[in-house]
Amino acid sequence: MVRAAADAVASLLFPAPCRICETLLDAASRIPICRACLEAMGPLPGPVCDRCGRPFPSLMTAESGPRQCLACRRGLYDFDLARSYADYNHTMARAVMLLKYSAVEPLAGWFAERLGELISLEPRLMEVDMVVPVPLDAARLRERGYNQAERIARPLARRLGLPLKPVLLLRKRPRPAKLKLTRRERWTTVHGAYAMRDAEPIDKARVLLLDDVFTTGATLDACSRALRAGGAAKVVAVTVARVTSRWALPPAVG
Repeated sequence: MVRAAADAVASLLFPAPCRICETLLDAASRIPICRACLEAMGPLPGPVCDRCGRPFPSLMTAESGPRQCLACRRGLYDFDLARSYADYNHTMARAVMLLKYSAVEPLAGWFAERLGELISLEPRLMEVDMVVPVPLDAARLRERGYNQAERIARPLARRLGLPLKPVLLLRKRPRPAKLKLTRRERWTTVHGAYAMRDAEPIDKARVLLLDDVFTTGATLDACSRALRAGGAAKVVAVTVARVTSRWALPPAVG
């Protein structure tokens, strides 16, 4: 009650706009996003592919055959399982950009809470030994000063009571400077781009791999292959958001 009153007074004295829709915030919060925008970043509806978590277009599609999408029936992904919290809609895209490029740190904790809720609903996601964020290449890390995936992974690892391994993987080749990549480019540019650090053996470990957005799955696939080569027995992946359009399918499927 006292906290709510204090928030209301603060919002009147120091009004600030939502960093996404620019509506004036009606309460003080560490997350500079209004309630409507936070609600727009709700969980993906079911049903989804049993393996990669891709939403099916309709319940009928899901019930008409195996509960796996075409990409997974063709065995295109190396990871064992993947799940995403929300659709990568306009609101979510803006929120991810706020963390990624504007260092709005409280969003990392909010994303971690949502992923923690997602993981608690999927027992297979909880059968892991460590949390590993997808790494940035060295040049991009120097330029940005932080890895947004690691910032989400840190509070999530604490929540799950698991060790965080932020430097287990490295990216050997930088991402192309081109802002928008085609589906094929997304796959070819990450092929063989990730590797294990020699000093980090993980023989038979079960890894929870974390990234901000699942676009085509190419990055998660490449990281999973590097982890397998390093001895991982199982790789499950979680992302804050997922692109659900047909464009996001791997080029072999599209």
